[in-house]
Amino acid sequence: MVTHYRLAGHIACGRHGDNIISTTELGRVKCRNCRNTDAFKEARKTVRNAARRAARKARTAHASSDWRASWQQRLTDMPGPQRLPRGFHGQPFV
Repeated sequence: MVTHYRLAGHIACGRHGDNIISTTELGRVKCRNCRNTDAFKEARKTVRNAARRAARKARTAHASSDWRASWQQRLTDMPGPQRLPRGFHGQPFV
């Protein structure tokens, strides 16, 4: 059975009827006409861009907070009075 794309209660390809299978999940849509509509393409682009933004945000947030903690731990593990680099105010020696 062909699965159509439903948007705001309407089928994207224009079909109508009581026995039509429709979904809002983009990956489950099998109708070629629905997949070729501007509404489907715009929804797919929006979902893809949101996923990219989330991945980029997670990657930058993780990297920016992780380096500082790992650097402090590395200096703490070193023997002797190792000085912390600039920006680590209030802690002259580890």
